Amino acid sequence: MSELEFVTTHRRHLHQNPELSLEEYETTNYIKKFLDDLNIPYETPLDTGVVAYLEGKSEHTLAFRADIDALPIEEENDVDYHSQVKGKMHACGHDGHTTALMLFVKRCKALQEQGQLPHNVVLIFQPAEESGGGANLLIKSGIFDSYKIEAIYGVHVMPFEEEGIYIVKDNEITASATEYRFYLEGTSSHVANKEQGHAASQGLQHVLTQLSQIQQYHLNGLKYNIVHIGRFHAGEAINTVPTQGYLEGTIRTYDLGDLKVIKSQMEKIAHSVEQLFNVKCRVEFAEGYPPTVNDPKLKKYVINSIEHNQKKVKEQSLPYLFGEDFSFYRQIAPSYFVFVGVRNTDKQFVTGLHTPTLNFDEKILVDIADYYEQLLFNYNEV
Repeated sequence: MSELEFVTTHRRHLHQNPELSLEEYETTNYIKKFLDDLNIPYETPLDTGVVAYLEGKSEHTLAFRADIDALPIEEENDVDYHSQVKGKMHACGHDGHTTALMLFVKRCKALQEQGQLPHNVVLIFQPAEESGGGANLLIKSGIFDSYKIEAIYGVHVMPFEEEGIYIVKDNEITASATEYRFYLEGTSSHVANKEQGHAASQGLQHVLTQLSQIQQYHLNGLKYNIVHIGRFHAGEAINTVPTQGYLEGTIRTYDLGDLKVIKSQMEKIAHSVEQLFNVKCRVEFAEGYPPTVNDPKLKKYVINSIEHNQKKVKEQSLPYLFGEDFSFYRQIAPSYFVFVGVRNTDKQFVTGLHTPTLNFDEKILVDIADYYEQLLFNYNEV
């Protein structure tokens, strides 16, 4: 079986069998069987996900990570490897990330058997990137405490860049992602006596208006942030003053100082609702993923590895406003995350991440394995 056949077979199996965050039981079993067949030791510190280890010739240890979960999206691609699970799809390319790492694992094992594996390698098949912060869960499990990891690398497919282009950026490359929720409680009354009530809907309108002003009036206009309103509702019946109101959304920013300002303004908005409308209001935050910060010290290895494989490097000027839980790994070692272009207009692979028609050519997965292999050989050599 050629390497292209290898990645095509495994990627399409995973694509047909998507599992959501922290539900990746069959995906985990599939990876474990693959590792068992190669006689590679591994650990499963969580219910899903796998961490494998191969000993190399040096004292240096590098880690490579792939995420394994899918999304609650109904696939619309007309392909023979269409998702077999209704309402679930690998719409963010994690099936590709996993398969590329599997190919790299296979190469590392062959190098080890030949006595040519240059460094120790930790191979992370991580659950729950989309929701649940699987990276943070793995770190908190203590699985990495026994490894002296010196660098951690990861990739993500990017359908907005041409196939084979590698997008790099030192320092922040993706944004923090923080969820927020407003809860409003007014006083009910019949519409005929509406003056006796306090409408949660009126308070909700105020929240909506004020949220839209945060970026314009409270943050540096040269820096881009997102205060996104995802869903809201108020009221119980057509002829009563609304008692309950609710609003939820997400904040995306790559500057933690800006995040502090946004959260402070939201607290003030909640307080003003009570003062202006006599409606109880509170805002709660679900701390999400911090920004993904690439360590500049690792860039020389990254650039050299990309160029060694005769691939094009594109320097990203501003961070993407995606959230990405690879960001947690810098708690344990310097890390570097790159995006790999998969846009192919000839094959109509042009739709974005988290869409029901995301797709890409599997040959890019062989290229990613090439990139990982060069990172392994280049470490401390350039």
